Amino acid sequence: MVIDGIEMEEHSGDPGDSIAELLLRIAERDQAAFAGLYDALSSRMFGLILRVLVDRAQSEEVLQEVFLEIWQSASQYSPNKGQGRTWVLTMTHRRAVDRVRSAQASVERDVRIGIRNVGVEFDGVAEDVELRWEGRRVVHALQQLPEKQKEALTLAYYGGYSQREISALTGTPIGTVKTRMRDGLSRLRSKMGVMA
Repeated sequence: MVIDGIEMEEHSGDPGDSIAELLLRIAERDQAAFAGLYDALSSRMFGLILRVLVDRAQSEEVLQEVFLEIWQSASQYSPNKGQGRTWVLTMTHRRAVDRVRSAQASVERDVRIGIRNVGVEFDGVAEDVELRWEGRRVVHALQQLPEKQKEALTLAYYGGYSQREISALTGTPIGTVKTRMRDGLSRLRSKMGVMA
């Protein structure tokens, strides 16, 4: 079978199937399969984590945690419930969001008991507030976009999907996905007062 000019083995009719096969082998403690999964998805996973956390060092830590979780819980993956790639990327996103929530909870807890007042630089607090405010502005501006543009941008930047994957997920031609993303980003910049 040929997909996008690439010869695929007949049993892997879905690109996610190869990831599913690796996960099944990892469940049996196959180290070569684990290395194969790392080679296949680590850069996409790291990009997704970095978009959520922004901090490179924390993103590297979370990536390690996700791969440890995959090694320990690959037996819980069931191919009949979804694609392997989706399972891995969902786990990755969940772990990154958990890290953000944990950091926020820690800060809030420390502030409540007054420990954070010692040794905290004003600039760090100001930067945190500014990042949260900017995040809210982005979400608000994103909600004002037409539904199809919002969907494409959300899948790309929050879901970690490529334009080709978005095309497959939505059943939309790749050119249309690219146009929606380009136009959506342009409108987003305009709504936020950012010069292109």
